[in-house]
Amino acid sequence: MGQVIRLFSDYLSQYFKTKLSYRANFFSELVSNLVFELMRLAFIGIVFQHVDKLKEWTLWEIVFIYGYFMIPYALFSVFFGFWDFNERYIIRGEMDRILTRPVNPLAQVCLESIAPDRIFSAITGFIIMIYAAFQLKLSIAWYDPFVFVLLIISSVMIYAGVYTAIAAVSFFSDSRTGIAPMIWNIQNYGQYPVDVYNNIIRFILTWILPFAFVGLYPSAFFLRKAEWYTYTMLTPVMGIVFFLIGLVVWNLGLKKYSGAGS
Repeated sequence: MGQVIRLFSDYLSQYFKTKLSYRANFFSELVSNLVFELMRLAFIGIVFQHVDKLKEWTLWEIVFIYGYFMIPYALFSVFFGFWDFNERYIIRGEMDRILTRPVNPLAQVCLESIAPDRIFSAITGFIIMIYAAFQLKLSIAWYDPFVFVLLIISSVMIYAGVYTAIAAVSFFSDSRTGIAPMIWNIQNYGQYPVDVYNNIIRFILTWILPFAFVGLYPSAFFLRKAEWYTYTMLTPVMGIVFFLIGLVVWNLGLKKYSGAGS
């Protein structure tokens, strides 16, 4: 672990040296990411111009869920950049290089794809969530910050577990794109209350690809939606379970991997 932390410091230093060599490009990326999130938020506002409530959910409640949803995803994206895993490590054969080094392969892949600038999306999500809480006049208990940290960590672990498993599928397939783009599209359903979907989608978002645990279910605790508290309490459990599943699938994939070939 100490070795990984030291490597993280080195990779972080190199990341900023590279990015700040092209400052205009770096800051334009930050602005474009902010604009993208604001456009998604604007879409929610457009929907509520035509309806007062969405399945008993008000505008600011959904904005609150959206703000929470942004935070664990942004923190996950800082450390787990698996979007081009199949193309880079399997198709190009860079996994062979990873396996020749005396550091955990998964840790190496994460370190090589760190993106600290994505932390700004987490800050944006937090601001959105706080503003929505102000509009909803939500009360804050002394234990809420501790619960918030626990739920955020749990949600990040769910993302990490799901996408680690998805990346590991590449060890069994030679598909150039993989299935990560499809999972990313499904993930976006988690930014809305699951009870607006039919039972099949709700089941998938709860137990198969549990993205409801990175949006609605944790947010329900702070929105004082008592009917969802059972799912809120399950969030840490789901985080541990799916993170372990991701590790198991990853290790199985490594055993299956036989090199890039010729």
